[in-house]
Amino acid sequence: MLLAGKTAVITGCLQGIGKSTLTTFARQGANLFACIQHEDADFLTFIEKLGEEHNVTITPVCFDMLDDASIKQAAITIQKAKQPVDILVNVAGVAMDALFPMMTMDQLQKTFSINFFSQMIFTQYITRLMLRNKSGCVLNIASISGLDGNVGQLAYSASKAAMIAATKTLSAELAPQGIRVNAVAPGVIQTAMTENLPESVLSGKLSTAAIPRLGLAEEVANTLCWLASDAANYVTGQVIRVDGGMGH
Repeated sequence: MLLAGKTAVITGCLQGIGKSTLTTFARQGANLFACIQHEDADFLTFIEKLGEEHNVTITPVCFDMLDDASIKQAAITIQKAKQPVDILVNVAGVAMDALFPMMTMDQLQKTFSINFFSQMIFTQYITRLMLRNKSGCVLNIASISGLDGNVGQLAYSASKAAMIAATKTLSAELAPQGIRVNAVAPGVIQTAMTENLPESVLSGKLSTAAIPRLGLAEEVANTLCWLASDAANYVTGQVIRVDGGMGH
């Protein structure tokens, strides 16, 4: 198992890439803090069964990424567990799409607050725990939109571009302390976020891919799992596209 004996903190675990990452990491032997936005009875049942199936501990941590005090309390909860944290995966995010002339300040601010500002504050708290052992791995979910841009997604694309820049900066800052920082940039992945895309938009995006189909959340999770493992010990400061070769 790639992650046996490691402890990971994962945000955005209720659905999509976050939930698939949680499942993959549990299957690979990691003990987990599953960060979610709100209490969900079905999710609690899910993680109980998942933990039993793979003989790992999964602790739910509920907090609001728009509330600084809530973010801090979540970090304190994790700290009080007194488990060394080896891995942080920042998955939580939101897309508030609008063409530029119709974009509002509220959309821009909320997108950046969730996709970037809150992630950086939470990362600051969690990496302080990693610094105690001079070891750790931070993985950020970026997007090909943050690399290539995308019509109607200025706020989302810009927030993911900020995450990419932060990944490169933090990788340089934290490497001397034994902490690696990388990002994964998914393409068009089959999640709730892409369910409402018009068919014309979807087919247009997929027509540029070498593998012309929707990606799967588990395929992103598999890449994150490798990056989190000791097999990637010499990899830091990278942004890895998981997009089926879009724009190849």
